[in-house]
Amino acid sequence: MSDLSSLALSSTHTLPIRHEGDVYSGKVRSVFWLKPSDSARLITSQSYDIHKDSQLGIMIISDRISAFDCIWRGEEGLMGVPGKGAALNAISYHWFQQFSQAGLGENHVLDVPHPLAWIVQRAEPIKIEAIARRHITGSMWRDYATGKREICGISIPEGLKEHQRLPELYITPSTKGILRGIPDVPEEEDVNIARKQIIDNYQAFGFLEISDILTYEQMLRKGFDLIEKGFASIDEVFVDTKFEFGYVRGNDGKRKIIYQDEVGTPDSSRSWDEKKYAEGKIVENSKEGFRQFLLGTLERDILLNKKRMEERKQLALNYRVPVDTMINVSNTYTNIAKRITGKTVQSKQNAEQEILDSLSSYGVLE
Repeated sequence: MSDLSSLALSSTHTLPIRHEGDVYSGKVRSVFWLKPSDSARLITSQSYDIHKDSQLGIMIISDRISAFDCIWRGEEGLMGVPGKGAALNAISYHWFQQFSQAGLGENHVLDVPHPLAWIVQRAEPIKIEAIARRHITGSMWRDYATGKREICGISIPEGLKEHQRLPELYITPSTKGILRGIPDVPEEEDVNIARKQIIDNYQAFGFLEISDILTYEQMLRKGFDLIEKGFASIDEVFVDTKFEFGYVRGNDGKRKIIYQDEVGTPDSSRSWDEKKYAEGKIVENSKEGFRQFLLGTLERDILLNKKRMEERKQLALNYRVPVDTMINVSNTYTNIAKRITGKTVQSKQNAEQEILDSLSSYGVLE
């Protein structure tokens, strides 16, 4: 049996980057938060236009693939999806730049030393997965199909069909992480919440001012509209997406909301082939195709039932995704990245060393 482990970067949290505190390691990204002295030095030497006391981090994106809150691995040592990380970074950075040029808001990315590495500024996160939906599909459709007509405090009209365009852009937020002590909000991850709950408990969700709720909603809607137009130009239907926001301090010392994490990627969004959609067919150009593969291959209730999370984690630990499925996912990511950015995503055979080489001039390696 062949060993395909070199085709995808899976481990990112052990790189020899000088940092302060624990390395944050999420589902697909790791962040090395720099010491104050290194942050201050880089802000000056690289002329970053941010507050002088900002903390910087080195964010490394892997090729890991997450679905149903678990990391999935492939056969033959293929521990991720080749090209996925670079595709995600390229797409997000493209949209972040578009947002800045359109005056919608700033973002956390300060520098791109390598296709898999960003230098970012630390933000105080707003504890909301800000989800916007233009079409009824995925979890929203599954709820609707069971007869549910109110989602996140929004009344959904009768008579909708799966994948149909919604009457308006719906914002259906959920919790980011486990939040405690908020009335009627279960202490679980990814719990749907209503706008009224956010208003009534705005500080618990990380907002500094109640008026900032409107700011985040405007940034979400305008960001969605911009990406939707971009997708339309490449004959794609922009279906739904997730945004994340946080606060940073500007040069004037005042707090402001910025975009962070990622935007408009196959991990955080759905898009469909526009011509096929007009014919009544759904051709997915996002991670949803991978989710559907898992739902059609493994026990559905384990993947969808939060009460069976321990079983799900064990399933993800033991199951190995066929190589051809992982390569198909790779093609989805790299193809859509090229169409959005106009640039080919290059495969990385020795990504870890390349990343370290790209960071050597920043003086942050141990």
